[in-house]
Amino acid sequence: MRILTYIRQVLDAEESVRVANNTVALESSKLVMDTMDEYGVEEALRLRESGVEAEIIAIAVGPARMQEALRTALAMGADRAIHVETDTRLDAIALSKILAEIAQKEEATLIFSGGQQADWDSHALGAATAERLNWPQATWTSALELKGTTLTGKHDVDEGSETFTVELPAVITTQQGLNEPRYPTLPNIMKSKKKELRKESLDQFNITPKIKFAGAEIQVKARLNKILNGKDALAAAAELVALLRDEAKVIA
Repeated sequence: MRILTYIRQVLDAEESVRVANNTVALESSKLVMDTMDEYGVEEALRLRESGVEAEIIAIAVGPARMQEALRTALAMGADRAIHVETDTRLDAIALSKILAEIAQKEEATLIFSGGQQADWDSHALGAATAERLNWPQATWTSALELKGTTLTGKHDVDEGSETFTVELPAVITTQQGLNEPRYPTLPNIMKSKKKELRKESLDQFNITPKIKFAGAEIQVKARLNKILNGKDALAAAAELVALLRDEAKVIA
């Protein structure tokens, strides 16, 4: 079987977001694979290590710098990578068309995608891809086991967690708690440099984005810098309640 893992490259969580020329400035910033997508790569590796015969293909769509994230996936253990190189901003619906077409071309039977991407705060990619392929989808997965062509797992629901079974092919979205992604070892980093990283052109997918990027801004709220006198706890509590009620208006 073939497993596709879609990955994105995002700002490291410890980096500060900067805006320049009406766009988020990424130059000289540390970029990493989206953690949500790391869970997908790790789970694909664990399924293979459990005895499943599988080829794992990492996929990314974006500018040239995304090859770094793909190399990370290869160093973790993915067999090969596909990079659809473009500087065009694509929404989840446009991306789903690319992912679905690659899945069909590669004859994949399982797709992993992060449940919520850090750079666009969206849950749409997995669902849109499943819809295009007419495959079932399991979301917010917290446990998985594959026997034959049947996936058994757990995912989060309002009441707690729910056990499910689904027949392949399928789309699975991942989340924290599914596993603990491994760190690439130095020998595997060296091996990854010899693995296939194939470039594809965006033109061949005939994409027409429905959403146009207009601009970016960072919301900054001015601080009131009010400090409560902690020596009198009762007075401080009363003042805090008054501020929250009368100024912040967050309580009645």
